Amino acid sequence: MTRTDLIFTSGGTPMSGWFYPAASAADALAPVVVMAHGLGGTKDSGLEPFAERFAAAGLNVLLFDYRGFGASEGVPRQRVSLDGQVEDYRAACVAATAQPGVDPNRIVLWGVSQSGGHVIKVAADRDDVAAVIAVVPMVNGMAAARHALPLHKPSALLRSTATGLLSSVRQLAGGAPSMIPLVGQPGELAALSADGYEEAYRAVAGPTWRNEVDASIGSELGRYRADKVASRIKAPALFQIADFDQAAPPHAAAKAAFDARAEVRHYPCDHFDIFEGRDWFEAAVDHQLFFLKNHGLLGRVIQSNDVPATS
Repeated sequence: MTRTDLIFTSGGTPMSGWFYPAASAADALAPVVVMAHGLGGTKDSGLEPFAERFAAAGLNVLLFDYRGFGASEGVPRQRVSLDGQVEDYRAACVAATAQPGVDPNRIVLWGVSQSGGHVIKVAADRDDVAAVIAVVPMVNGMAAARHALPLHKPSALLRSTATGLLSSVRQLAGGAPSMIPLVGQPGELAALSADGYEEAYRAVAGPTWRNEVDASIGSELGRYRADKVASRIKAPALFQIADFDQAAPPHAAAKAAFDARAEVRHYPCDHFDIFEGRDWFEAAVDHQLFFLKNHGLLGRVIQSNDVPATS
C-alpha cells in the first residue's frame, strides 16, 4: 500500500503524518479518513492495518501523531494535553483536505479509545464531516475513574494521584514533569495497569512508542467530557463498544452514542481486542467499512485478503 510522509502544523508545531491515497475511487474526489491513536499512542502502533483497509476500499487516509508524541515535534515530550490533541485533529483535517484527490466536504473522523472521544468533539457542529467512527471510545473522564476503582489497589491509586499532583506543581514552578509508565502490571504505578493491558499494548507498539507519560494525565482525564457534545454531531456515527472494557466504560460510551443518534456495535471483548492480531479486529474493521458503504462513502468493500503489503 502506497503512503507518503506529510508534515503539517498545529499551533505552530510541525506534525508528522502518513497520507494514504485511495487505491481506487468511484469519483474523482474521494472522502478522507483522519485518524490518530488513543492515550499515549503513536501512528505506528496498531493503526496501520485500519488505514490500509480504508485506502484499499477507496478512501484517502491521513494518520498522524499528536504534538509531543511519536515523530511529531513539540515539547514537553509525552505530555497529554487533551485540548491540544483536539486542536491537532482539527489541524489534521485542514491538512487532509488540501491533499490531491480529497473531497474537502467528506471528512471521516476515526478515533480509538481516547481519540474516540476526540472525534466526537471535533465533529460537533461541523458540516464538512461526513461520518464519525468511535472505536472503544473514552468519552467521560470521571466515569472512567469510577470504572477503574474496583480494578486497582487503593495504594496504587494514591501513589498515582500523588505523583500527578507533584508533576503539576513542579511544572508550575518551571521544573520538569514527573513521568510514569503508560502501561504496567496490575498493582504497579502506571496510567493503565489492568490485567493484560501491558502485554496487549506492547504487542501493537511501534518503534516510536514510549512507555512513559507525564503523571499529570490523571487531572487531564478527570476534566474530560466529550459526551457533553455528542448530541451536536450532525453526521452519521458508528460507536463500537467493547462490553468487557476495563479502560473505557461501556455504559458511558453507550449513553454518548444514544445522544449522537449513532449506530452501535457491541463486541464481547476488552479494550485492546479490536486491534489486528486479536479476536475482534476483522469484525470491527468490516463493520466500519460496511457502515461507510451504507452511507455512500465507498463502493465495493475490500476484505483483508485483498489488501496489498505496505511498500
